[in-house]
Amino acid sequence: MEFSHVPVLLAETIEGLAIRENGIYLDGTAGGGGHSGAILERLTTGKLISIDQDPDAIQTLTEKFKKNENAIIIKGNFADMKELLSQRGIGCVDGVLLDIGVSSHQLDTPERGFSFHEDAPLDMRMSQKGMTAAELVNTLPYEELRRIIFEYGEEKYAGSIAKGIVAAREEKPITTTLQLAEIVKENVPQRVRRDGHPARKTFQAIRIAVNDELGVLRRGLESAFDLLASGGRLAVITFHSLEDRIVKQQMAAWCQGCTCPKDFPVCVCGNKPKAKLVHKKPVCANETELILNPRARSAKLRICEKI
Repeated sequence: MEFSHVPVLLAETIEGLAIRENGIYLDGTAGGGGHSGAILERLTTGKLISIDQDPDAIQTLTEKFKKNENAIIIKGNFADMKELLSQRGIGCVDGVLLDIGVSSHQLDTPERGFSFHEDAPLDMRMSQKGMTAAELVNTLPYEELRRIIFEYGEEKYAGSIAKGIVAAREEKPITTTLQLAEIVKENVPQRVRRDGHPARKTFQAIRIAVNDELGVLRRGLESAFDLLASGGRLAVITFHSLEDRIVKQQMAAWCQGCTCPKDFPVCVCGNKPKAKLVHKKPVCANETELILNPRARSAKLRICEKI
């Protein structure tokens, strides 16, 4: 199955990575290879390591880059990039790209169970292994369901939705996407149903929990920064506020210098900035890209350079 995905903020990302033709780069969420392909076009003797946990993506990448000697393709989670590269004798890279979140292919393939628009098994696993969304909604206690939907979906009606899920699964197991979408719809006020699909936030929250997306992001950021050579750049594209907040705060921490109180006459902490921001504010899609790819509307690109 071809893994199709329209790369978001492609030109801005490639420019921001400041690619050298003989450098070593890592695309930690390679997907259909859109960003990876653009990086490879700029390499002569350099190497690109493309990582993805989705078997569909690995199949597509392997076929797409099979004739490119500069391409190295690895099946795995980007949070484990240090170990995955160490196994291949690579301890340092000149740039890392992370395009966070669910891909167009995963959303548009009904049987993957990410979408509330099509009836399909309630799955949502990016790696196609581990606990499914169905197992999660049918086994977690009310309070944990409420927490997930509230924290990861930023859903105001998390409590009533979680109660609805618990009541519904006592009648019969929740096994399909439309079952869950209908439960959400029935447990939010009528006015909420008119403001986009009411299940969007709940599906986002459950997907994040199934794939431990925020935990993976935090570990991946640390691993990526550790791998970067001096002068290397880390580019991260996010699609919702939870991810962007993590990236923003982590990059700010790397860029922070002295942490002594302002009334100290001299620095005693000895803390030095480890990075500098390439852009003070996140880069967002322009109007042309939004017309061609509406899913880019919420995308934010942040880039920092290791000192």
